[in-house]
Amino acid sequence: MKRKNQTSTPSCDDCIINSISVFNKLTIDELNLLNYEKICQVFKKGTTIYNEGSRISGCYCIHNGIIKLYKTGFEGREHIIRFAKKGDIIGYRSLLSNDFACHTAKVLEDSQVCFIPGETLFQLLENNSKFSLEMLKLACVELGEANAFITDIAQKTVKERLAEVLLILKDTFGLDEEQNLQIVLTREELGNIIGTATESVIRLLGEFKENKWIEINGRKLKLLDIKALQKVSAKK
Repeated sequence: MKRKNQTSTPSCDDCIINSISVFNKLTIDELNLLNYEKICQVFKKGTTIYNEGSRISGCYCIHNGIIKLYKTGFEGREHIIRFAKKGDIIGYRSLLSNDFACHTAKVLEDSQVCFIPGETLFQLLENNSKFSLEMLKLACVELGEANAFITDIAQKTVKERLAEVLLILKDTFGLDEEQNLQIVLTREELGNIIGTATESVIRLLGEFKENKWIEINGRKLKLLDIKALQKVSAKK
């Protein structure tokens, strides 16, 4: 089947993403359909893929890079929900619920993203029960994470939330050979994740540094004492 996309587009049937995404439940014919219908683009850092409140006609699979998902709160302040990385799918919940986009998707690191038209996604869901189940599981996992975050905001201190976020970023993106987080965020972005002012983040990072839990090199954060951070965050 000939693709209508550019030849530089990654092929779905041999894409490494398939092994770590819900698309690993698709048949060869379904992967060929997906490969034919998708449209892949490279988005530069700072580019907005879609805005909160907009209508989106499909979902997006992240081939590489990092996408920041956030809602806009009081006085235009960002509230970061999560970061999407290689193998993640974004925009699908608004598509399935036939609702406006519930968050803004902005590129944090140069990314290659494949757009999947809504008609194609619905066709795959209707014809493949295993794929449908995986999509349901994905939605449930994200709902569980959102509920856990709400609980943290209500019950944990800012210090506990910051320690937990550093551990979540470690688990999500990993550490480099020098034990630095492999995602680089501004202090403002860290504050937007845990729901506090930038000044509070700066003060707490300084405290973590003094305790020798972390090391700071510009925006890079090196995690020196994982057990101490786990104890502070009450993360078992």
